[in-house]
Amino acid sequence: MVHIEFVRGFQNLQLNIVGFLAILGEGSILTNAQVSTLSQWMFVPRLLPAPQALLTPSRPSKLASSRGHVTGVHSGNDRDYINHIGNIVINAESMQEFSVRCVEIIRASETAVKAKVVAPLTGAALLGCTLSIVLIGLSIYYQDGMALIATALLSLLSTLIGLGNKWTLQLPKRVATNPLVPPGDVVIRYPKGSFLIVKCAEDVARELFFAPENINYLVPHAAVYRIISLVSTIMLMFGVIALGNATNNLQIAFAGSYIFLNSAYWIVAALPTKLHWDTSCFKVKMQRLEGSEKNKHFADHNSTFTRALWKVIAITKSIDWINRSGAAPETDAWNRWLRDAKAAAEREGSYEDPVDGTVVWKIPQWHPQERLRELLAEFAGPEKGSGSTDDG
Repeated sequence: MVHIEFVRGFQNLQLNIVGFLAILGEGSILTNAQVSTLSQWMFVPRLLPAPQALLTPSRPSKLASSRGHVTGVHSGNDRDYINHIGNIVINAESMQEFSVRCVEIIRASETAVKAKVVAPLTGAALLGCTLSIVLIGLSIYYQDGMALIATALLSLLSTLIGLGNKWTLQLPKRVATNPLVPPGDVVIRYPKGSFLIVKCAEDVARELFFAPENINYLVPHAAVYRIISLVSTIMLMFGVIALGNATNNLQIAFAGSYIFLNSAYWIVAALPTKLHWDTSCFKVKMQRLEGSEKNKHFADHNSTFTRALWKVIAITKSIDWINRSGAAPETDAWNRWLRDAKAAAEREGSYEDPVDGTVVWKIPQWHPQERLRELLAEFAGPEKGSGSTDDG
């Protein structure tokens, strides 16, 4: 009979590589790295999974952008990406293909965009701090000096990393006031062919979509930051060495702590990014199209890009922005279609829903798909290519 023997007890466990658990989980840390270093909780001494993810040779000079094309309807501004804060405020990451939405954004206060004081990341930070306190208590109880050193180094490491990476956000503001400034309405076109129309003042459009998002670091000098990173790296290495020389009881406690902590950070990373940001200084009012779904998003779904584009024109009453954004081919057929769409759009406007006060946009009776087919056939020929199909 074959005799299979497993570990008989905790004292026989081989935990020489438990220190590797302290440097696992870079993905979950990097997902919310910028908002976490914006928060004051970054200074709290605590266990932090994969702290080396924040020990980079240089710090980001701008916030991460999102895919999409942003075009000012009247201003002439155009960007082939969406600013990070603008993307957080509009919260439109889950828009379906060829869908259309409309919102209004106003400045509700002069406060700054910042990290939420109470958020999922706060819970993860408090969990790491609690585990540090528990491990310090266990180290003293079991008289394990190496575990105590490891806990101190790995916990204070987060504070030092926070010092080097802490920053504040500064959204640029218009200094000069000009009463002749055009409306700041913006159209955002997403890769799936969906559209989001943003009704706003030019100052709001500049803050959220067109001006650079300035990152002001607490430690502005790159040389000082590199020294902090060097000291932090040394602390991490000595902390892992000390952890590897702790007793089995404390190594088991560290292993459990990092497994628990990594799980918590992975859960936090899977949550919507908006949950971590305080954007209460901007107020978003939902608007909808006639016939759109009546839920929190008021999305209007369409079968083709052409129909979606027509409804955007019906709301903006403008086609000048389309060529700047590259939303339609520059052919004779399409140019004629755009002019016809603009003329049809001017027949209807908007009204306020008497039930909830929501602005509702009326879509004129016009057949964009059929009209495009007619024009493609009219301009078809060996010398006049349409450059597109009838599905837009």
